[in-house]
Amino acid sequence: MGNYVKSSRECNTQGLKSKTTRGALYSMGAQGVVFGLRLVSLMALSRLLETDDFGVVNMAAVVTGFLGLFRDAGLSLAVVQRDSVTDAQAATLFWLNLAVGGILAVLVAAVAPLLVMFYGDARLLWITIALGTSFIFGAAGAQHRALLQRDLRFGTLAIIDVGSLALSTTAGIVAAASGLGLWALVVAAVCQPAFTTVAVWAVAQWIPGRPARGTGVGAMVRFGSMVSLNNLVFYLAYNVDKVLLGRFWGAEVLGIYGRAYQLVNLPTENLNSTIGAVAFPALSRIQTDAARVRSYFLKGYSLYLSLVVPIAAACAFYADDIVLVFLGPKWSDAAPLFRLLTPVIFVFALTNPLAWLMLAQGQAGRNLKIAFLVAPVVVLAYVIGLKDGARGMAASFSSAMLLLAGPIIVWAKHGTLVSNRDMVKTIGVPVLSIVVGVLAAWGAHGWVSGLPSALVRLMAGCTVLFGAYLVVLLFVMKQRAVYLDLLATTGLWPIGARNRAARADEGAA
Repeated sequence: MGNYVKSSRECNTQGLKSKTTRGALYSMGAQGVVFGLRLVSLMALSRLLETDDFGVVNMAAVVTGFLGLFRDAGLSLAVVQRDSVTDAQAATLFWLNLAVGGILAVLVAAVAPLLVMFYGDARLLWITIALGTSFIFGAAGAQHRALLQRDLRFGTLAIIDVGSLALSTTAGIVAAASGLGLWALVVAAVCQPAFTTVAVWAVAQWIPGRPARGTGVGAMVRFGSMVSLNNLVFYLAYNVDKVLLGRFWGAEVLGIYGRAYQLVNLPTENLNSTIGAVAFPALSRIQTDAARVRSYFLKGYSLYLSLVVPIAAACAFYADDIVLVFLGPKWSDAAPLFRLLTPVIFVFALTNPLAWLMLAQGQAGRNLKIAFLVAPVVVLAYVIGLKDGARGMAASFSSAMLLLAGPIIVWAKHGTLVSNRDMVKTIGVPVLSIVVGVLAAWGAHGWVSGLPSALVRLMAGCTVLFGAYLVVLLFVMKQRAVYLDLLATTGLWPIGARNRAARADEGAA
């Protein structure tokens, strides 16, 4: 098939800014639907299943999640990051991915009996083996998805993500309602990569040829290996807490902690994957133009923070009602954990997007060094907090991440045109805006707390918090023209309206 993917230089001349901005909007719209579907799944399964069910699957997920770091060996990111990729290279990487997926599925089956002995729960054997089959499905579609990303087909990928999640969520809920218990969680977990792979094959219409030597994939394999090792270190750092809680405090405590962490991390994780899926390919296409890299990164970072910061504040302020609405009354013990974990999510919001910048410029080694900085500090925090159970773990985790935020930011941007002033300004705008939002929410707390139901209280409180935040962000901080410019770039907002908004803000300044 020849050169399946255009080079970065070719992509630069074909409306990259418009494609990127439009892709971000498509992806954000789709992820809004994805977020809704995940909340539906969270709410339904939390009510249909027992806390112990989630704890058992979390025990298995520690192993499957760990091995999942090697699912595509970082080769998908390598394909997206490269200046150009031939059909022969993509085909060779496809077969490498599939081989790795098969090996991982076998490893999961081999480890399953050890999990049973470690945790003393016989249910883990077949649960773990079944979860391992997802590696094969995911590996079979990894290169097809990477090629769609290189072609900047973000709208298509958004539809695929929404469709596969909708189908897998439905399958999981139906299985739970049918009385399958914790197997419903397995059904949902395995169906999603299976549906996604079928879809990307159908859309990409690319059939990989035979693997071949001498195709020049060595550099991509090395880059992918570095990415995989980085993911491994971070995964261990962010999952040792679950291993320790499961081993020393049991499945029920782990289930509550894991559910609180999943719920509080859901919005940030969704937005990071959404904007990152667009930002990383775009930054990779212009990696040799440092000035454009700085401009594109700061715009994406600003957009991401403006969305995540108010969500993190709402999670801290309305933790009790959020848990009551989305998980139900039997999960009330998760509320204090949910609140204690919000600083972790805030730090993730500040630091995760920096990976777009480093990896797009081939700085996988620096990203790995940052992982080696984070891991020992976080694991030490877990050990310190373990004696106090889930609450001690959550508090220690948050403290460690707040301590690490500054060094991570400074190190990640070193050697780029992104300055300390750029970072302070970009972070400061949403942070100062949300301070006003929180003060407004605090002032309305007496009225909101008297409302009759958790859902009504949550809706009213978030209206006050987000409303005050938006007023300050758009008008006091003069960000209105920035967002209108983004819309104008996509053709979704009249240019004249954007120019009038810009002139109005300039006059106000």
